[in-house]
Amino acid sequence: MTDLPATMRQVQSMVTDAGKVRVAVVDVPVPVPGSGDVLVRVEASPINPSDLGLLFAGADPSTAAPSGTPDQPAVTATLPEGAVAGLAGRVGRAMPPGNEGAGVVVAAGSSPEAQALVGRTVAALGGGGMYAEYRSVSVAQCLVLPDGTSPADGASCFVNPLTALGMVETMRLEGHTALLHTAAASNLGQMLVRVCQADGVELVNIVRRAEQEELLRSIGAKHVCDSSAATFGEDLVAALTATGATIAFDAIGGGPLAGHILAAMEAAALARAGDARGYSRYGSAVDKQVYIYGSLDRGPTHFSRTFGLAWGLGGWLLTNFLNRVGTEVAQGLRQRVVDELTTTFASQYAKEISLADVVSPAEIAVYSRQATGEKHLIAPQR
Repeated sequence: MTDLPATMRQVQSMVTDAGKVRVAVVDVPVPVPGSGDVLVRVEASPINPSDLGLLFAGADPSTAAPSGTPDQPAVTATLPEGAVAGLAGRVGRAMPPGNEGAGVVVAAGSSPEAQALVGRTVAALGGGGMYAEYRSVSVAQCLVLPDGTSPADGASCFVNPLTALGMVETMRLEGHTALLHTAAASNLGQMLVRVCQADGVELVNIVRRAEQEELLRSIGAKHVCDSSAATFGEDLVAALTATGATIAFDAIGGGPLAGHILAAMEAAALARAGDARGYSRYGSAVDKQVYIYGSLDRGPTHFSRTFGLAWGLGGWLLTNFLNRVGTEVAQGLRQRVVDELTTTFASQYAKEISLADVVSPAEIAVYSRQATGEKHLIAPQR
């Protein structure tokens, strides 16, 4: 580590007891890897929706105003009234965001496994701290990228690809045969379309605009429903009837959509049963499940129970899923990601930005929208 700098630049987020969140680029010591760890010079790290949650802690990004210095740029944003009480564990604590990224291993601990990675380009699952010039991670948190793969190509190796694979695996584990996905035109949604095509799984996609429907159909999606269309309800029931999808993964979270999906699944189940279904005041016996995994709408989730009693609504988190399936299955999924990194699991980015740009109000206004086609990639070495 003698050739490495003593300090590095890192993005940190801190909630204050004054109802603010401060996001700043600060100087911190370069970490020293433990025996089973490696030090990665981070070259690329994406801004995922889950990263925004730590960055701004629920504050409205449009309220972000400059509050730092030229050497240590920062912004301060206002939290919703009463939000600090629910963030008590974060008040006064500087937290480094960035769940994943990729770069070159420039130093390693004493273990043979760590030493073997020196000089290799790896993707890393940091669970925070990847928006920095360097990050120390354990060998188990690394994926060695194939020769010739750029850090930008490997930066999104974990969150979106493993989430897409995890959705299909959850479908199988819970006895469903087809699935539904919302906010389906995202990078993750496009990956899921390709995974389902390769695995022969029927997929219903919900998008929010006509151009997003065109995008998905251009990559081969068969069942795409535009929630802004006047015929959305009819289209959704028709797609669910055709596919038999009875499990959904919802990136929206708030609002009535989860209830609409359950109601459409019930209508599709009754349509598929036809005259043989009989009548029950408890609805069909077909198990219907909606998992919320995102919060594009942070408002309450509300619905009317028009779908019988064979249903479930819950949360889904990638880390919990990986713990559920165990090391062997998780490693198999990770290897598939590596094998199909530039095909099935390729990511597209609208813009590459520096660490200082992360706290630029102009850039925040764009990347915080979480809009399709506007995903940003951070290049910490810029």
